[in-house]
Formats: sequence, C-alpha cells, structure tokens
Amino acid sequence: MPPPPPLPPAETGAAQGILWAFIPFITFGYGTPFSFLYAAIRRKSVNLGVTAAGYGLATLVTMGMIGSDLLLTVFGSFMTVLLWIAGTAHAFAVRSSVFPKEIPRNRRNEHAIEVAKYRRTLRAEARALAAEDPALAHELRIGRPDAPRTFDDGGLVDVNHAPQHIIAALPGMTPELTERVIRRRDLQGAFVSAEEMAVDADIPPDLVPQLAEYTIFLP
Repeated sequence: MPPPPPLPPAETGAAQGILWAFIPFITFGYGTPFSFLYAAIRRKSVNLGVTAAGYGLATLVTMGMIGSDLLLTVFGSFMTVLLWIAGTAHAFAVRSSVFPKEIPRNRRNEHAIEVAKYRRTLRAEARALAAEDPALAHELRIGRPDAPRTFDDGGLVDVNHAPQHIIAALPGMTPELTERVIRRRDLQGAFVSAEEMAVDADIPPDLVPQLAEYTIFLP
C-alpha cells in the first residue's frame, strides 16, 4: 500500500479577504479603522487593535484639519490621501494573516482515514517480518518507539521488551494495569499474545481488541 498523498494546498476565503482589503480603498480611507478593528477581533490580535486605533486617531486628526485655515486644510487633504493609499496597501499586505488559508474539514478527515489505514498496513507488515525473522525485528527495533530507529512499524509496542512508560501509553492501559503487566513479565517471562497478557495480568476483555491492534510480542 503506497503512502497516503499529502494534504492538498490549503484554501483561503479569497472573496471575503479581498472584499475586506478593499474597504479602505472604497471608503477613501475612512473605513480603515473599522476594517482593522474587525481584523483585530477576528484574529484576537492586540497589534491589529493598536493599528486600528492608530488609523482612527490619524483619521480624526486629518478630519479636524480640513475646514480650518487654508494651510491646515491642504495639509489635512494631503494626509487624507496618504492614509487612503497607506491603509489600502496595508490591508492587502496583511490580508493573508487575517484570512489564513485553511484545509476543508472533510478533506482533513479523509486524509486522517488514509493515514490510519496506511499505518495499519505498516503494523501488519511489521508483524509479518517479525514472524519470519525475529532477529531482524529486534535489529530494526520493531515495537520499540523508545529506541533510536528508522523503521516505521506503524505504532507497534513490543510488550516483552518496551519500558513501562511505553506500555502505559497503550489504549486503555491504566497505571494499575501497566504495573500488573510489568510484574507478570518480570516474574514469568515473555508473553506470546494479547490474549495471554489479558488473562495473566487480569486485563478487562473489552480492551483486548485494542491492545491486539497495537502490540507485538517478540521472543
């Protein structure tokens, strides 16, 4: 089974993002504070909130200049145009961070299913290899996620050799159950199957299918 393909490129709310970025332009800059305030709320960003406040203050100042004496009116008009251009350029510059790309949820779920099936196949292949050549399985460190290795066994745990904290991470294992498994292993030696482990360590029967999926018992 070939590895699952990578997730497709993320998609962005392009139409919504472009409309947001155009607000400073179509409002001649007067809508810039409100558009950045919306961005601050959307992204929960203090920096964007400060930016919105800055644009708002600058807009109020320029509006106060216009209509007073001629010099201030000219300067205020110049600043209005400058804020208009700067606000529009700024909005387009930060658009991708305000409307980040996202992968559709259903595609993420499909990919997760593909990965899970692939890792199940890896576990089956690792078990077959271990049954055929246990020495090679030990050399590849199958079932030993605690040890340095390059072989991917799909998440198997060798109950007969893995340390306690690795066994404790198996599905449904509690500290008490883990302690029973370790005590039984130390006293009587290796297990041969999940079923034997469940009987000898008094593990609830409903956990056996889950444990059987992720365990291996190398001699």
